[in-house]
Amino acid sequence: MDNPIDALVHCIKGKHKADILIFLNPQPRRFSEVRRHLGEGVSERILTKQLRELEAAGLVQRRVFPEVPPRVEYSLTAHGYTLCPVLKQMWYWGRSHQREKIAAAVSRN
Repeated sequence: MDNPIDALVHCIKGKHKADILIFLNPQPRRFSEVRRHLGEGVSERILTKQLRELEAAGLVQRRVFPEVPPRVEYSLTAHGYTLCPVLKQMWYWGRSHQREKIAAAVSRN
């Protein structure tokens, strides 16, 4: 990947990855918390896959506590934290873009 934007998109490409990263921003979360946050629309299999991909990209770390039953927490890495301001700006841009499209549709009617 020669294009830096392609590298960014490759890391966050996936239906829930940006939401996961933003949700992990303030503090580590357990798998069940992340799943509840994302809602019924995401299966355990898909969430596990996306978390593994984020971990492989170096954005998320997985910590297993030696307890019975085992407790697993996911948190952002230092590198993952650097992506959060970018995601926040993308979110604001997307919201603004949606509003502009709605306003344009209303003015046409």
